[in-house]
Amino acid sequence: MAEEKKKLARGVIVEFDFTAIDGAQLLFDTAKRVLKGHGVNLTIKYEAMRLVGGNYQGGLKELFDQLEVSADPAQVAQELAEAFKAALNEKAVAAVTPAFKAFVKALTDMGLKVVIATRSDLEQLKPAFADIDPELVAMYAEPSNTYGNCKWDAWRRACNQNDLVNMLTVAVTGSGKGVKSALVAGMSVLAILHDHVRYQDFGGADAVADAFDPKLADTVARMLHM
Repeated sequence: MAEEKKKLARGVIVEFDFTAIDGAQLLFDTAKRVLKGHGVNLTIKYEAMRLVGGNYQGGLKELFDQLEVSADPAQVAQELAEAFKAALNEKAVAAVTPAFKAFVKALTDMGLKVVIATRSDLEQLKPAFADIDPELVAMYAEPSNTYGNCKWDAWRRACNQNDLVNMLTVAVTGSGKGVKSALVAGMSVLAILHDHVRYQDFGGADAVADAFDPKLADTVARMLHM
């Protein structure tokens, strides 16, 4: 029993929305559409300056103040969160590609627990992983309203709620901000790089890849000194 717990202390938490899904681009497109309805033409520069890495409401307030827009940041933040979740729900199942599933299966074959953290609806994702060991794959609801990533405490919370030890867990994230927050949480980091976030600083990541591949499981194993 002690040996089993020791094995389950090691694992991988995948920030599904910004790795398997190109969530950074999807969030920008969603925010641009939502903000257009409030008289704001969102640009990548405005997004990078005022929104990325902060909570929706705080970032929107800064943006509205800068542009002298009278919209209510709290109301628009809720609208954006709901719109982004709906957009993720449309993309989630298709994002469980053969390459992604092969990566997850390669990890579980090593005895590693894999946590799929997402803001989308969990129930629709579960069937996509039905053929992978249910004891080693966990669907995890991540309700973060941080723009483009989650904060360090969310990584720690995901570890705690899934019986993982942060220093023996690899965070798979899709942004430079995600890299930094995972490092602060005391985790090793594998970054999946999408075009929309290439300008961000990915320094500190143990490894960076352009896409999921089952061979990345070997990289994770080296990061965990297995």
